[in-house]
Amino acid sequence: MILKTMSSGLVIQTVSKTFPSPTGPVRAVDNVSLTIQPNEFFTLLGPSGCGKTTLLRMIAGLDIPTSGSILLDNQDIAPLPAYQRPVNTVFQSYALFPHMTVTDNIAFGMKMQGKPKTEIDKAVKEALALVRLDDKGERMPAQLSGGQQQRVALARALVNHPKILLLDESLSALDYKLRKEMQIELKRLQRETGITFIFVTHDQDEALSMSDRIAVMEKGNVAQIGTPQEIYDRPATRFVADFIGICNFVKASSLGLNDNCDIGFRPEDASFTVGRGMGKGNIRHINYRGAVTHYIIELEGGETITLSEDDPQNVEVNDAVSLVIPPERLIRCTA
Repeated sequence: MILKTMSSGLVIQTVSKTFPSPTGPVRAVDNVSLTIQPNEFFTLLGPSGCGKTTLLRMIAGLDIPTSGSILLDNQDIAPLPAYQRPVNTVFQSYALFPHMTVTDNIAFGMKMQGKPKTEIDKAVKEALALVRLDDKGERMPAQLSGGQQQRVALARALVNHPKILLLDESLSALDYKLRKEMQIELKRLQRETGITFIFVTHDQDEALSMSDRIAVMEKGNVAQIGTPQEIYDRPATRFVADFIGICNFVKASSLGLNDNCDIGFRPEDASFTVGRGMGKGNIRHINYRGAVTHYIIELEGGETITLSEDDPQNVEVNDAVSLVIPPERLIRCTA
């Protein structure tokens, strides 16, 4: 088994990246600062175009920051070329050599470094065991499933004992079931190797299920950093609340409150009753989804919200209901 690596934290200080365009400079990353702890599974989460991949590429050395510094073990690695950084990257496409066996793919980096054959053979064997492909070493990439190819790409990255492993949308090419399985595998690999993982995704479920902490990015900025539970239960902005899962936002007056701002709440945090409650409305749609049932309710003010219940309720479309929401589950956040 590969021994645990002495992982490193990463400090990103006021990093910006500007690209030229026909209409003028485009700032893809705007003055971002954050600290990633050693041995942490840290996720950069956000929609397409938010700057998360650009930030990852600057950590990898594939792009150079326009300004700012990237500190690894108190050394600014921003000016260093990619090959001089103790950082490896697993891309969405896996980028395996199709004419090489699995073993040769994994060994390629060590061979380029001129490592002794005995050291390479031992490290490759350990890497194959780590990703549970012990019996696939002599196969070609085309003979493997998508999930197995993903594991080969991970083994190739891990065999060099990087201090930080970067993963750029590396599960997005897999089908739903396989993606769920690989989420568990990635977290296992991170725990067993002790390497700091920095994962880029636009998939909220992926981020919530795997991460120690998450940085939600919006338009080149970090909107919020926190644990999955903090991000979900206490979103700092309306963008974060909307992007992470489902969040209903309604006027405070619709719930009988005097707040000047809109009020948010998660579908599972509210219920309804035929008696008195915080807001009145009518059921417009009932969507049974197996484990939960979604109820689409139109409030008296015309706003539409979604509630979810574990057990189907004895109601019908157009029934009049009132909302019941624990005050501590209401979300009040900035624009």
